[in-house]
Amino acid sequence: MFRYAIATGRAKRDPTGDLRGALPAVRPKHFAAITEPERVGALLRAIDGYEGSLTVRCALRLAPLVFVRPGELRHAEWTAVNLDGAEWRYTVTKTKTPHIVPLSSQAVAILRELQPLTGRGRYVFWSGRSSQRPMSDNAILAAMRRMGIAKDEMSGHGFRAMARTILDEVLSFRPDFIEHQLAHAVRDPNGRAYNRTAHLAERRKMMQARADYLDKLKNGAEVIPILKAG
Repeated sequence: MFRYAIATGRAKRDPTGDLRGALPAVRPKHFAAITEPERVGALLRAIDGYEGSLTVRCALRLAPLVFVRPGELRHAEWTAVNLDGAEWRYTVTKTKTPHIVPLSSQAVAILRELQPLTGRGRYVFWSGRSSQRPMSDNAILAAMRRMGIAKDEMSGHGFRAMARTILDEVLSFRPDFIEHQLAHAVRDPNGRAYNRTAHLAERRKMMQARADYLDKLKNGAEVIPILKAG
């Protein structure tokens, strides 16, 4: 900006050089996540044993199966969920684009369990005070802390990192399938953005395969180790 100002006669010098080294480097923040299969199994068993409200328990159980952003999960609305069609459609908060989450049979079962309680209201995970308000943004985090899961071990966003790691390094699904399901900006070789239905059949298979694998981890089955490059 200052180089442009100098070139156009709007400034005589670039003062930003005086600030070099004065400010600490900005380091990206990584959300805490459990990604090792053995530890994932232990986390899932802890979630199954959670003794809090049914709403929070169902949200905790659903989070690893849909791996959406925490705010999108707690703002899920029943009108956007098609249990018979096994999918959830909503608008991504970050990009304001339509998105489709194929629901595994396990995810559908969790939602059907919750439907008699919250199905008459707007939100799938409503607040304990009102059916017209979503669950608190601290509800899942508070539940994990009560289960003894430290904040440097797992976060609400951590379910997304968990999903990416297992789908890629363990189950070997194509990275573009994974990134599209994470609602990231995925483009084809010609630079065009994929639409929300791109690879939907493959993504359905991927979501079911992941849910089945998580069941195996939860039940203590022998797991496939993550292969590290190098």
